[in-house]
Amino acid sequence: MAKFYNVMNEELRDFIRRQHVFFVATAPVDGRINLSPKGMNTFRCLDDFTVAYLDLTGSGNETSAHLLENGRMTIMFCSFDENPRILRLYGNGRVVRSRDEGWGRFFSLFDDLPGKRQIIVMNISDVQTSCGFAVPLYEYQGERETLLRWAENKGDAGIRDYWREKNQVSIDGLPTRIVDGY
Repeated sequence: MAKFYNVMNEELRDFIRRQHVFFVATAPVDGRINLSPKGMNTFRCLDDFTVAYLDLTGSGNETSAHLLENGRMTIMFCSFDENPRILRLYGNGRVVRSRDEGWGRFFSLFDDLPGKRQIIVMNISDVQTSCGFAVPLYEYQGERETLLRWAENKGDAGIRDYWREKNQVSIDGLPTRIVDGY
């Protein structure tokens, strides 16, 4: 049975800490819904009502575009081990980039990973858990290093060039403001 909470309690934060993957969903007012898997120890619970994750450079930048347009987002965790549970965080998010006020405060919470692009901060309005009885069992084997090696090989200048080429607009044509002046 689904259960709603109006605050992130310690039990829920502990559940989040034990998960190796989370999923981020956003959508524009008119356009495609985006659902992205994330990992690499990039998620942090800041307090009972606020979470953040370090967003790494990827093939698109949908989350940023959608948050700039309307702020709505859902983050989901699910257990793939013997204790089934699904946890959804609903709320409004915002993008914090290295040029923005607050970057240093937020970035100090994370490892300095190659290809870091921005930090997504979410103010939670609702928290929901459900059973997860139909989620299959999987065994965690480790993190993929592919993205980190790719970013290291590109270097900072190469990453910025990639942002200019691939990350400035969403697939629906919405701006992401990833690069200054755009």
